[in-house]
Amino acid sequence: MAIIEWGKDDTVAVIRLNNGENRQNLEFGETMNRVLDQIINDPSITAAVISTTDEKYWSLGIDVEWLGRQFQDQNMDIIRKFMYEMNSVFKKLLLLPVPVIAAINGHAFGNGAILSCACDFRFMKSGRGYFCFPEVDLGIPFLPGMIAFVRKAVPEYKFNEMKLTGKRVGADELAAHHIIEKACPDADAVFAESLAFARTFHKKRGIFGEHKKRMHRHIVEVIDTEDPNYIEPLNLMVAD
Repeated sequence: MAIIEWGKDDTVAVIRLNNGENRQNLEFGETMNRVLDQIINDPSITAAVISTTDEKYWSLGIDVEWLGRQFQDQNMDIIRKFMYEMNSVFKKLLLLPVPVIAAINGHAFGNGAILSCACDFRFMKSGRGYFCFPEVDLGIPFLPGMIAFVRKAVPEYKFNEMKLTGKRVGADELAAHHIIEKACPDADAVFAESLAFARTFHKKRGIFGEHKKRMHRHIVEVIDTEDPNYIEPLNLMVAD
């Protein structure tokens, strides 16, 4: 089984993360890019939903064990390739000519939460499952591009709190601050609500894509022009 697979439910592309905690490494980035390219090149698709086959996790973010091995082995080109692959994933989600809905049926931490913020809409399971940005406690600052597109999904006052405290937030609190569309009672409801919402979209891909391109132009510019200043020297970790 591939770590990421997709299929069509009528005209909705359903992307499924299949790798347990769905930690993000180079394989994750490359696979997600291939999947998104296939969706972009299928003109029959009118929306996309990103779900997971795991009952507990949507994505726990960067595969820190894999990343640690790359640093230990001084595989700096591999680390840079991973960072650019993920930036490519983020840009494709930002610019995909159809709406992208994150069906968050479990924990979304760090780069997992960030990945959901690159999507257009989010639904999440209530009760069990947290959404958080723990980077402040891990000594890993956001790249400028991440800050730019997370701000489109999270109101500034809430982003300030979540980013600087690293607090874990549940679906009900996220819904109260309009970060997600709806808090759902269980995983089945998360997927059903996300799919039903996706099916309401039948926009022309050309104009929909142009709307997103113009809306997110400044975000893409930040990703393309500012992020390399941190990726090239691998200025990713801060000890103190």
